[in-house]
Amino acid sequence: MTNTCTPRIDFAASAPRAFKALIGLDAAAREGLDPALVELIQIRSSQLNGCAYCLHMHVGAARKAGEDDMRLHMVAVWSEASHYFSAKERAALALTEAVTLIAADGVHDDVYARAAAQFDPAELAQVLAVISAINTWNRIAITTARVAGTDERR
Repeated sequence: MTNTCTPRIDFAASAPRAFKALIGLDAAAREGLDPALVELIQIRSSQLNGCAYCLHMHVGAARKAGEDDMRLHMVAVWSEASHYFSAKERAALALTEAVTLIAADGVHDDVYARAAAQFDPAELAQVLAVISAINTWNRIAITTARVAGTDERR
């Protein structure tokens, strides 16, 4: 889908309190989780949502954190290339897909049970918070027509 509209709002400047709150959620959600796992979740959600801006940002962050390029290439097909990912990562990626695409089919009991078997309740809540935060970021970035590669944090 090509975006041909005029420039859109700067969310951070137009809603600074909401932006700061979302940054706070994002930071809190990551606490106690493996940074590589957080990036895998964010990459998969961004792929599913078609958010080039966030995908570019999180692939770059994963590389900077030492993530292997082959694993990054395999995130989109993780269930067919499961040997690249640990059981914990596969459970998180399955939950990411279910939550990101929740309107299509909800979160099936087996997907939730796999995640609950891999994460203690506190970790599982953190994973759900990461998934929720990246889905919100994806929706904001797509709606405001953020351009991949223009992340100010770089």
